[in-house]
Amino acid sequence: MPDRYERGMARLAELGGPTAARHRVYDALADIAPDLSRYAVEFAYGDIHARPGLDAGRRELVILGVLIGLGSTDPQLEAHLITALNVGVAPQDLVETVIQALPYAGFPRVLAAMTVAHRVFDARNLLPLN
Repeated sequence: MPDRYERGMARLAELGGPTAARHRVYDALADIAPDLSRYAVEFAYGDIHARPGLDAGRRELVILGVLIGLGSTDPQLEAHLITALNVGVAPQDLVETVIQALPYAGFPRVLAAMTVAHRVFDARNLLPLN
């Protein structure tokens, strides 16, 4: 089995590659915490995301729900919305996922997440949704 970093990078490639949004998340801290992105690739993608059991789309929906609940995760939300689209999750399903978080995360977090979704959909020329 390849090392954790190689496995994580392979998984990221399967998910559409390390997108610009993901690079912004990692690169923003490279000058003070250069190992942080390696840890994310090794652990989140090499260990957890690469596990069998859930397809990539379902994993992304779980991740989005957690990020919405946490709040203040706009860069990560953007990266995972892009990844969800890359692996075939329909934009309408992403909207419903964000709305589903409403009773658990509250209006401020859901409105913030929907704003990020709008930005991602707009960048992909997916608006208006039908």
